[in-house]
Amino acid sequence: MSEVRLVLVGFGNVGRAFARLLQRKSKLLASEYGMEWRITGIATGHHGMAIDPQGLDVDRAIALVESGMSLDVLNKGETPADMLGFIQACPGDILFENSPVNYDTGQPAISHLQAALEKGMHAVTANKGPVVHRFTELNQLAREKGKQFRFESTVMDGAPIFSLHRSTLPGAELLGFTGILNSCTNLLLERMESGETLDEAVKYGASIGITETDPSGDIDGWDASIKVAALSTVLMGIPLKPQDVDREGIRSIKPAMLAEAKQAGERWKLVCRARRTADGIQASVKPERVSSGSPLYSVSGTSSFVVFETDVLPGLGVLESDPGPETTAFGLMADMLNIYQPR
Repeated sequence: MSEVRLVLVGFGNVGRAFARLLQRKSKLLASEYGMEWRITGIATGHHGMAIDPQGLDVDRAIALVESGMSLDVLNKGETPADMLGFIQACPGDILFENSPVNYDTGQPAISHLQAALEKGMHAVTANKGPVVHRFTELNQLAREKGKQFRFESTVMDGAPIFSLHRSTLPGAELLGFTGILNSCTNLLLERMESGETLDEAVKYGASIGITETDPSGDIDGWDASIKVAALSTVLMGIPLKPQDVDREGIRSIKPAMLAEAKQAGERWKLVCRARRTADGIQASVKPERVSSGSPLYSVSGTSSFVVFETDVLPGLGVLESDPGPETTAFGLMADMLNIYQPR
């Protein structure tokens, strides 16, 4: 039986869902994978941080954060001055970096992952920024340190997008992909089809925990663009930044446009596209009217869908239905298990 010490940077919806998932799967992890775990550190942006080499009380940590209190009361010893100090001070085998995404630079998540790898920890993230802005450098650093850098949850939550290509499509060249990669805008457009304004749809999304306090990253297409950039960078080997994607959000979509499309048997969707070209890649995120014959037409609610075109498989689709924080948490857990080569 091996014991794995886990360090969490970020303890929002996904971080807490991950902790709960680990609790729920504890018996399975022990019996099927020979793994026991303990969380030795949790650091947050607004609720303090705590380190306990013997393992934090997970239930109490969750309760403190969800009641708006600080984790500092759980800390054993001096409280580190900042996040990098926390990573240096916390004993651990894997760092899970789940801080909010920075579309422009990927920081400070990049620095957190670099510090963990330099210290000798594996690094796992659901944050798209580091994958897009420092993929090659983080991979190289991980190899130099004999560790792994994993990021399955960065696109389509826990759906095995990267693992699919890494493990099951040897020799296949990815020519392009098309899909709906931002579940928030998919839900908003669906609500607007029913007569709600964009503001009303956003309020509904916030009530069920789908939209952020500032939903502009979703509405203006930045989240979809950084996911397109991540897929291009990792799966196609063509480095791409979200700023390089031809991007248009959904603010221009009005109720009359949705009604007109519905009358014609079509729907508006925020469609992500990328295609390998002789000069590199052509990538876009734009609202499009899709017909009932398109596989994108029936993607509903917070679901996501992507279809890959390779030189040997003309169309390979992956659908993720109505994901939530636990779906993303599963991707983090899967990365952990794959690092330790299960079974």
